[in-house]
Amino acid sequence: MAEAAEAGGCLLQSFELYEAESKFYIIGTNSDKTSWKLLKIDRMEPSELNIDEDSTVYSHSGYLDLLNVLDEDHRSTGGVKFVTSCFGIIGFIKFLGPYYMLIITEQRKLGAIFGHPVYQVTRTAMIELSNSQSRAKFLNSKDEDRYKKLLQTIDLRKDFFFSHSYNIMRSFQKNFNDPQEGWDLYDTMFVWNEFLTRGIRNILKSTIWTVALVYGFFKQDKLAISGKDIMLTLVARRSRHYAGTRYLKRGVNDEGRVANDVETEQIVFEDMLVPRQISSVVQNRGSIPLFWSQETSKLNLKPDIILHEKDKNYEATRLHFENLRRRYGNPIIILNLIKKRERRPRESILRCEFDKAIKIINNDLPGENHLRFLHWDLHKNSQRKSTNALQVLLKVAFEALNLTEFFYYQVPPVRRAESSFNLYTPLKNGFGPHECDDSNNDDTTDCIDNIDDMSQEDTCGSSDTSGNGTAEDIAEDNGSIPIKPPKFQKGVLRTNCIDCLDRTNVAQYAYGLAALGHQLHALGSVESPELDLDSPLAHHLMHFYERMGDTLAVQYGGSAAHNKIFSAKRGHLKFAIQSQEFFRTLQRYYSNAYMDAYKQAAINLFLGYFQPCEGEPALWELESVAGEGVLGENASKLMKRARSDGSILRKSNTSMSSNGRNGMLKSSFTDSKSELQSPNCSSDSVNEISSAPDNTVTMSKSRYTPTVPHVKHVSCELDYCNGSGDSNFLDIDWLSSSDNERSTAISTPDVNVSTDNVAAGVSSRRTEDHTAEIQAQGLSEHFVQWIDQGETFWF
Repeated sequence: MAEAAEAGGCLLQSFELYEAESKFYIIGTNSDKTSWKLLKIDRMEPSELNIDEDSTVYSHSGYLDLLNVLDEDHRSTGGVKFVTSCFGIIGFIKFLGPYYMLIITEQRKLGAIFGHPVYQVTRTAMIELSNSQSRAKFLNSKDEDRYKKLLQTIDLRKDFFFSHSYNIMRSFQKNFNDPQEGWDLYDTMFVWNEFLTRGIRNILKSTIWTVALVYGFFKQDKLAISGKDIMLTLVARRSRHYAGTRYLKRGVNDEGRVANDVETEQIVFEDMLVPRQISSVVQNRGSIPLFWSQETSKLNLKPDIILHEKDKNYEATRLHFENLRRRYGNPIIILNLIKKRERRPRESILRCEFDKAIKIINNDLPGENHLRFLHWDLHKNSQRKSTNALQVLLKVAFEALNLTEFFYYQVPPVRRAESSFNLYTPLKNGFGPHECDDSNNDDTTDCIDNIDDMSQEDTCGSSDTSGNGTAEDIAEDNGSIPIKPPKFQKGVLRTNCIDCLDRTNVAQYAYGLAALGHQLHALGSVESPELDLDSPLAHHLMHFYERMGDTLAVQYGGSAAHNKIFSAKRGHLKFAIQSQEFFRTLQRYYSNAYMDAYKQAAINLFLGYFQPCEGEPALWELESVAGEGVLGENASKLMKRARSDGSILRKSNTSMSSNGRNGMLKSSFTDSKSELQSPNCSSDSVNEISSAPDNTVTMSKSRYTPTVPHVKHVSCELDYCNGSGDSNFLDIDWLSSSDNERSTAISTPDVNVSTDNVAAGVSSRRTEDHTAEIQAQGLSEHFVQWIDQGETFWF
């Protein structure tokens, strides 16, 4: 056998899977195909995960000799057969029988960060570890097949991405300030296959064979600004904690984790062989951190919001903001966009309670740790034709950005000349050539034209009055180039509405636009840090955030986002916007009412929050009536059964009375570490399924609605809910200075700025002209009432 290669620097990026009767062999190599390693997976006891890594690092000739040796060793049982090429192990999972291995068989390049490619998963394979002999030990279990089908509903080809050489699960600033590698990276909240890789990581104490999957959004384009090529990247990372679908995951859990928790990072750097400058900024979105819920209803588009009286001291809310502070530092800025007043209180209930929680928490914090907040009813303000909602949000964004700042780093010239730039460990092999150029664009990277080579006049709303000038204006002294000091982001802007989808996305775009101006100004690409809303660059960035909003909305809500502000900004016709919003409302309603329980079960299985055990209730048996329908074996059965109420499990902190029409429910979804599975099915993961103490499960056939002891009825006390307390870091009068004359007339919401994510363009207060317009479209009053008020449509 050939001599082994050096062990150092063997970052495996491509793999070959070989099959023998008693073992699977995976041979991995680095990008240059100069170093090779071997992994052995036992097939004789497939109910146990037996994996062994050969410590030898082989050269190319050694790799060829290794294949011959392996084939000779297994000649008596048919030799070694090539199965497939792959790009990493997603993980291993076990249901009731053997283990299965999940691998990536195809990948597509999405872009690159400083020359380090980022890939999307485009094809996967699920390999059963048992062989012809050991397979006979396992009965042909109907439940086993059902679990396999359920897991496969997690489409890894949609919105999952990874990088072999860059820690894409962390922000650039974190990678710069706090280098990490290996095990620590998989423990982060944004690695979705942490559970699936836990077994192999525990055995090998290594992560070179696996890839860390991030779920969310990634888009990158090349911009030409004033003769410079600039790479613009937008990354959204969805948290795996308290993950799930819209009505099944609301608010906060006992550990302070919130639903729909997404970190968004906007990265800007120069597109050249060795980039000289880079900047990034991070913002956050997440469900309102209170204990609240909504019930999916087959006949109600706008179900009531239920506030649970569980956490009177707001301990979970405190935990949430402590977690944000650990992740991002101070200040934590809260932008709350939900409605302030409603004829029928829904969102306003949460607004009042959230405001009270923030102020009580602030009373116990030192001044430097105080939560900064702004409650601004985007829906109400966007209905005023005298208010430019985007312009107001941009003002808020500039103030928030002044507090948090952003990350910027200039690579010293001496480092640029080096063949490697040790920014942090995964980048130790240096910045490779950027592959988003005209000569190397094979439709794997979202590159655009030069946008007519945007000038500074096109992109800037005002001229530079600071006298700082651009990077080219910095004089060189004796051939030396002055190096700008690095900037670091401190704190974060946290935005929410009810779903943290539609209105939130508009506000995040405004913050992204404010940040982009400062980022480009720091890079020396524009003269002013302020970008105009009507500039070509602003419109292009809007496309980025619109795409991201649609992607995140489909993941959590079941439909693309309501983008009325974006569509109207582009000049789309009012009727076309209303039609699009209406059908997206129906799509979201259908997904929430009929599909979410199935999707939630699959997510719980993938993340390890439910682990099947022989003799214990199956996952579908813990899904109320969904056990008969939502997790059924075919679509027709799914649709038939899902029409009855009761497809969502509800959780209460106290026992439920069995005297009512709903009977008793003793099993529920939870994220609490204190509510574990039965002893013989224990897991190291945070469990999402809990059982009653007697391990019995009695499922109700209709939805449980909390009675008075479980629901907190909020009265908005003057101390916490008056208008004067809407912000502690912004002057509300200044914020509304463009809207000094407030109209008292009741009018139809202006589609140009309306952001209501449920009514889909139909106002709850219609004028006579609007009513006539609706009737002219041939819509019945009952139908309009159904969309408008969320009332029963079928009489």
